[in-house]
Amino acid sequence: MAEPLKDLYSAAFIRDFSEKVRNVHPSFSAQSFQDEVMNEVWDEMKLKERIRHISLTLGTHLPSDYSEALNILYRLEKDCEGFRYLFFPDFVEVHGLNKEDWALSLEALERFTVRSSAEFAVRAFILLEPMLMIAKMKEWAQNENEHVRRLASEGCRPRLPWGQSLPMFKADPKPVLELLESLKNDPSLYVRKSVANNLNDIAKDHPDAVIQIAKRWHGFGDPYTDWIIRRGCRSLVKRADPEVLAMFGYADVLNDPTMVAAAFIENEPASIKIGETSELHFGFQVEARSSVKLRIEYAIDFVKAKQKTSRKLFLLADRNFAAGERVDRVKIHNWKDLTTRRHYEGFHKISLLVNGVEVAETNLTLTWS
Repeated sequence: MAEPLKDLYSAAFIRDFSEKVRNVHPSFSAQSFQDEVMNEVWDEMKLKERIRHISLTLGTHLPSDYSEALNILYRLEKDCEGFRYLFFPDFVEVHGLNKEDWALSLEALERFTVRSSAEFAVRAFILLEPMLMIAKMKEWAQNENEHVRRLASEGCRPRLPWGQSLPMFKADPKPVLELLESLKNDPSLYVRKSVANNLNDIAKDHPDAVIQIAKRWHGFGDPYTDWIIRRGCRSLVKRADPEVLAMFGYADVLNDPTMVAAAFIENEPASIKIGETSELHFGFQVEARSSVKLRIEYAIDFVKAKQKTSRKLFLLADRNFAAGERVDRVKIHNWKDLTTRRHYEGFHKISLLVNGVEVAETNLTLTWS
């Protein structure tokens, strides 16, 4: 089993980092810093709690003058690269939010994001001054460094995982969409992934806005932009939005169900225990006169704690199918509990979907024993 991410901050790492600080700032009390970081509650702290704890403790051991403290970190940055050094930008969030320090702080975030990532720390500044920060991020979007350009997009994602929510952009994504315009054909895949994920975030609250953006960006023959649109609309494709499916060339099964015939899905066995696996046998016949693009999924209506249900989709195929092609396959589904999903006893409906249209269904009874 993989070690928890929080264990990246081991005693050896904290000791090594404290020595790095002392090498550039001799008055730094390395042993005191180590003792205060790895205190009596360190083992119980989660990843983000450890990052914040390091930032706070570092603040008590570096000079109280914010500019002087940043200069010490700048002398360390070339030797402090990667995920583990997220506490550098976090230090800026913790100690540099005072308005008089903003110029220093934004410069620091721009520098630290190159070797780590300031996507989480910058959100505290956005929450205080959203439009001022959008203007700054528009500047970052023109930066020659891909890490800084990515910060412009990643930092203002309305629903960034692990990050603070940005309710103002959930309510009105226009400032973010304006920012993304300058990144829609960025040459860096690292940046394009962020732009696509940002669009996908926005689509969860404002699908129509993203559809309009996609329509406007689509079809100009730029492979970078087309890639962003396709990935940015992935949730809308999953929801089988008719406009989006048509944009990406999926067949209109909803209005012409005859193009898919003899569809079936069967589950074996009909009843299993939580933690076991079942076999899903499914298939269909393509009756279209020419090749058609189809997205094949199965959906399970999972029984929840209070016997309500919640649907989850699982992708089986997404490709062009030839006219007359026959599909007959088996998929193994594992019914063990996950950190993101707990199973409950009950009757589970399982459906076969083609471009969002249910074409067959079966069921399974899940039991504890």
